[in-house]
Amino acid sequence: MTTHATDAVTDTRAGRRCHNALNSLHSTHYFSPDLGRELGALGVTDPRAVNFAARAAALGPVGAGAVTAAFYNYKHDLVARHVPAVWETVTPDQALAARLRAVDATLRRLLGEEVLASAELAEAAGLALRATEGCSRGARPLYSAHADLPVPDAPHLALWHAATLLREHRGDGHLAALLAAGLDGLEALVTHTATGKGMAPKWIFRTRGWTREEWDAAADRLRGRGLLDEAGGPTEEGTALRAAVERETDKLDAAPYAHLGPAGVARLTELGTGFARKALGAGAFPADLIGTS
Repeated sequence: MTTHATDAVTDTRAGRRCHNALNSLHSTHYFSPDLGRELGALGVTDPRAVNFAARAAALGPVGAGAVTAAFYNYKHDLVARHVPAVWETVTPDQALAARLRAVDATLRRLLGEEVLASAELAEAAGLALRATEGCSRGARPLYSAHADLPVPDAPHLALWHAATLLREHRGDGHLAALLAAGLDGLEALVTHTATGKGMAPKWIFRTRGWTREEWDAAADRLRGRGLLDEAGGPTEEGTALRAAVERETDKLDAAPYAHLGPAGVARLTELGTGFARKALGAGAFPADLIGTS
């Protein structure tokens, strides 16, 4: 029995590593000038509206409440400033098509034509799509909405599509784990940033709509619960809570990687890590994106 439990932990951690590599590839388009250019040509010029249009379009022309619920860590006031107004400028179908054009341009620039045409990229696409066969729709709105979209023909876009499905599948489960841990959207951001692995506060203020005052108030609440120390770092209890959230997220997200199998997960992680490193080396993300200040 102990061996099986250990194997289960190892498998879920392997799934997390695989997700991290693929999520890096998925996330490149959020920081790409190509996304702003494509949606800007359709009249969506505010960077926040671009983000909402690109990620929420799979849900259809929904209102602010649905987007705030699905995204979890964005301030509702910011969401309501742009949604549903953005659908008066661009339809969800137009936003999805613009996003895919941006992803195509971004991956061509970051990875290069040789990588895009490689057998390794086609192999990664096949493995990632196979993993998505193990995903489930229940209580996963962003995953389920994206799962309704067609798989692109080009291997690099098929890989990105599969990475998106796996990212949103894990993300929907992660929100359930955060909710169960008693962390609201802003508190989730504060505790993640405190670990040194989350987005720097200035990027959160810029993209999520929270203010410094709201951030500080959330930190005070977390200190009151014994989760942050006076310097803003995680306490032992805070570290344990974040670790428990990640374990629960791993458990809720285990099915795709169990479906793919250990050998497939290892190979997809190897390939995805290589692509993510190449994208990172090509300047896919701002240098100051991650940090505690």
